[in-house]
Amino acid sequence: MISVREKITIQSPPATVWPLLSDPAAVASCIPGVTLTKADESGTYQGTMRVKFGPTVATFRGEAKLAYDHAARRCTIEGRGIDGRGASRALASGVVEASGNETTVLNAEGNCTVTGPLETFANAGGVHLARAILAEFSENMAKLVAERTTPATNATAAPESAPTQAQPATELRATKILWQAFVSWLRQVFLRKGNRETP
Repeated sequence: MISVREKITIQSPPATVWPLLSDPAAVASCIPGVTLTKADESGTYQGTMRVKFGPTVATFRGEAKLAYDHAARRCTIEGRGIDGRGASRALASGVVEASGNETTVLNAEGNCTVTGPLETFANAGGVHLARAILAEFSENMAKLVAERTTPATNATAAPESAPTQAQPATELRATKILWQAFVSWLRQVFLRKGNRETP
């Protein structure tokens, strides 16, 4: 089982961030490769995630049930997924809570169980991978918040002076995330080694 407990800081107040965090479409747009395909009134959402491993692109499909407590700015998540070939399956649950005043602190806690060919990799590096994904998510969410809160530019400005907006990635590039996970793992290894050598 993979257990994750992370804190993410976004440089905007919760009153600005929470409306986006409670919008599944906005959240999905902050995770490259994720697409929502179906939603119903019970809070169940279906979607897909494209992950690029070198020249290979894998597609995972899954379902998540979201329950929001807007007064506490808390979201409970129950999800499950299966890869395109049906060989690996995942079950996940978690809670995300937003707090703070001038800045937003996201407390994310969750567990995930993976079975099938990806089980060994998930158990060995799943925590580092989850941290890398959360880091990329928070970066994209901060950009989205900034876009929503920045005043509109002067309508009379010349078209060529308008900033170019980056297009969202069409798939989650696992190479980048795995590299970030590897660096995170190395830091922990050397930190533990240093602590053992300290008299």
